[in-house]
Amino acid sequence: MGILNALFGNGISEVMQQQISDKLALCIDSISQQSLQELKAVSELQLKKSKLNCRIDMPYACKTLWPSIEQNLSHELCQIDGIDAVQCEFSTKIVAHDAQKGVNPLENIKNIIAVASGKGGVGKSTTAVNLALALQQEGANVGLLDADIYGPSIPTMLNIKDKPQTNDGKSMQPLIAYGLQVMSIGALIEEDSPMIWRGPIVTQTLSQLLKETNWDNLDYLIIDLPPGTGDVQLTLAQQIPVTGAVIVTTPQQISLIDAKKGLKMFEKVEIPVLGIIENMSTHICSNCGHEEAIFGSHGGENMAKQYQVDFLGALPLESRIRAEADSGKPTVTAEPSSDIAQKYRHIAHQIGAKIGIKKRNYANLFPNIVIENK
Repeated sequence: MGILNALFGNGISEVMQQQISDKLALCIDSISQQSLQELKAVSELQLKKSKLNCRIDMPYACKTLWPSIEQNLSHELCQIDGIDAVQCEFSTKIVAHDAQKGVNPLENIKNIIAVASGKGGVGKSTTAVNLALALQQEGANVGLLDADIYGPSIPTMLNIKDKPQTNDGKSMQPLIAYGLQVMSIGALIEEDSPMIWRGPIVTQTLSQLLKETNWDNLDYLIIDLPPGTGDVQLTLAQQIPVTGAVIVTTPQQISLIDAKKGLKMFEKVEIPVLGIIENMSTHICSNCGHEEAIFGSHGGENMAKQYQVDFLGALPLESRIRAEADSGKPTVTAEPSSDIAQKYRHIAHQIGAKIGIKKRNYANLFPNIVIENK
């Protein structure tokens, strides 16, 4: 209980401190499956006239879960004699976590999440946009980098019409859409301009878009990768500190073959795979509502079991998702209370929680030591 001793304010006896500590161990976060004690989420406890005030700093973005966490805490703690009521003050406190070895963290970006697919046309960009928006709505400061240099689609999905501005002639300000900080080559060129570039230029452009954008204190930067396992992915692995990767696939065997290659690539470069998302899992008829697995069933789930990674969830093939993305109003924003938005939000919770329990990265917290000879 030594760690908790510093959290208790005046008026809480040692006996009650032990009782509270025991109860906190029973309050399990439904997403991470860890107790609030294990998550180190409780930062302060004060007892005033039988009312216990708690400060809870959740290590991942989960605003919609706060009421249920408070309800669970209240249920457990009010069983202690001397505590009649519990009131919680919540906040989101996301820190930087470990990335692959040999790559230094980037300033103003705590965690980078790569969203990848081995194959094009599986809805990866649509998934990346909705996940970024879900994380932002849940309380995180989120950026989105469109790394698909040959086929940038993020500006269309977020209805971005402006060009990036510069304050110093050397770096760019991120574009803002629905509270997200966004950068894409698509915002710098005309919509019908083809990118006829060789690999080295593409990778240099990706590096510039990432490092020459003035990201503002991001908890998460989502990088929407192009399909495949080529130059862009290799640059990501060698030069960019990635906290984890998410694989998007459809249940179709052709898609799964390429998705497995993408997963193995991340394993080889020691970037942890946070999980697999099965997109277009079932088709929902817009006329009658009939649901059918037209691309097969359980492909993503079986792949997750085969490679012992988490299956983050299945998303349907529904015309609303396509129409809303095409119109620049992604589903999580256009229909925040819909079943589909809830699925994206649940996946975002899982991704955030998996990062939140990873080993912390302290590199940016240590000062640079300079030895001068005088």
